[in-house]
Amino acid sequence: MRHSVILIPSLSPDPQLVSYVAELMGQGFSRMIVVNDGSGKECDPIYAQLLAMGCVVLQHAANYGKGRALKNGFNEFLNRFGTEESVRGVITVDSDGQHLVRDVIRMDERMADAGENRLFLGVRNFDGAKVPFKSKFGNKVTCFFFRLLYGTKISDTQTGLRGIPKNCVSRFLTLKGERFEYETSMLIAAVKNRIALEEMTIETVYLEENKGTHFRPLQDSLIIYGILLGGFLKYTLSSLSASLLDIALFSLLSVWMTGTEGIWIATALARLVSSMYNYAVNRKVVFASRKNPGSCLWRYYLLCAAQAACSAALVSGAVGWFDVPKTWCKVAADTLLFFVSYQIQRRFVFGEKGES
Repeated sequence: MRHSVILIPSLSPDPQLVSYVAELMGQGFSRMIVVNDGSGKECDPIYAQLLAMGCVVLQHAANYGKGRALKNGFNEFLNRFGTEESVRGVITVDSDGQHLVRDVIRMDERMADAGENRLFLGVRNFDGAKVPFKSKFGNKVTCFFFRLLYGTKISDTQTGLRGIPKNCVSRFLTLKGERFEYETSMLIAAVKNRIALEEMTIETVYLEENKGTHFRPLQDSLIIYGILLGGFLKYTLSSLSASLLDIALFSLLSVWMTGTEGIWIATALARLVSSMYNYAVNRKVVFASRKNPGSCLWRYYLLCAAQAACSAALVSGAVGWFDVPKTWCKVAADTLLFFVSYQIQRRFVFGEKGES
């Protein structure tokens, strides 16, 4: 008997799903949860057979999406198998036959050997000749942005073959995402919660150019990138609104404060208010930090001081070495530091790694 529960979200599956499940059971996977995500009546005989074989079959009255199916499956897993000591975790498997049984077995064995607090990913090779161009291109772009924004290299962000140890399942129950974007939310949550991402290479199988997929290229891609880039876009808007507030306050204060001394006072007051606003929005909205506010505050202003010093040093160095206009150097330096600051705030100022 295997130590993992198999979870299969399905929508209008091929009758071959029955033989696939039978093969998994023949390899020792005796605990299986199948979610019928609003399939038509013509699929009832398939689910009836799975139920007769001993599978737990959950029924959605409508098509809610893969994300909802996975979350409901995780909930059933915890309620039904969460207290069984012999159960170490759950393995999610797609219903279209793309995940070979031997790879599912390897995933189960990998989970048994590696321990807890990890998210195991069965990653495909997208450089093969049989991989559809849209799948190859989409994965490359998504992996690039994930590494850029979250500092973690992943080979396959949309893989459906995933192993989740029992102690990690509850952390994924309340994440945003009803469709395919939920799988991206899982990866982001793993990084934020310091759950190690462990990859395992699997066979790359595309049946009839991935004809059976329910992925909507335009709509689902937009939703996925909304989840992927959401944090950085919030950070950008927070910084932009803080800059506008700084300018507005400086202009207002300058009406009453004249002379050189007035300019310095107006600048200082405007920057103090705008920076406190930026800090509050970043802590509460952008990074949703659970850390002590005082701990975040001193780190934030330490970063501000270091950022200002680095900006001055970069501009001075560029002007001295390349004899280019100061304004252009300032724009280039601050743009670079803008991205660097995002990573430092995410990891050190408001993130788990900076917790005290």
